[in-house]
Amino acid sequence: MKSLNAFLQVLNSAEQNIKHMASDAKIVRQLNDSGRMDEAYAVSLRLAKYAERTALQARVLPVNTNRPMAFREVEEIMENNIPVDIEFTAEGWFRVSLPALLPKKEFNSRNYIRAYLYPALQRFFSEHEPVRYEDAVLIFRHVYNRDRPERQKRDHDNIEVNTVADAVALFVLADDSPTFCSHYYCSAEGNADYTQVYVVPRGDFPQWLLVEALMEDSAGRKYAV
Repeated sequence: MKSLNAFLQVLNSAEQNIKHMASDAKIVRQLNDSGRMDEAYAVSLRLAKYAERTALQARVLPVNTNRPMAFREVEEIMENNIPVDIEFTAEGWFRVSLPALLPKKEFNSRNYIRAYLYPALQRFFSEHEPVRYEDAVLIFRHVYNRDRPERQKRDHDNIEVNTVADAVALFVLADDSPTFCSHYYCSAEGNADYTQVYVVPRGDFPQWLLVEALMEDSAGRKYAV
């Protein structure tokens, strides 16, 4: 009975969020049609918030049925819809590329990141030799679509990086204490929103800065992924 109650509780909450989404989508369309884009922007942000909450609830719902394969099947859905690119660069640096900007530090943002990042890292290292960087710099490179208004860009301390740092540290760092791992944050402009996370040996960090500068094309308008 307890699991059934949990199932219905999540379902009821998801249904409420879907109603909010439908209402806000209608409002956004009306505001767009009347040319009131500042208001459309504000309501679309609220719509995005309800969408994120609903996505989290939709992932939990099958698991709450207690079917034995539910968790793995939900993971497979996420694999197909949230591609995470993980690789070692030609320089030997570890890199994770996420197909969107990291969310703000809000309720459920940590669960959202854990739900797709940990399984992706586990899959990668099931096929690659494990690695441990003894003394490294953990780099967060936030790339914003250059068409974004300046006011939509966020301060680095308002971005959910701790959960990503914990996940990456678990898989590739010998120790994530300040003695053995430093953090570096930077932003750039590109053709789309995405986030890159690098783990670079401390001695290679000056080289990474040079490489990062060369990611901009000769016209100074595009950053490569």
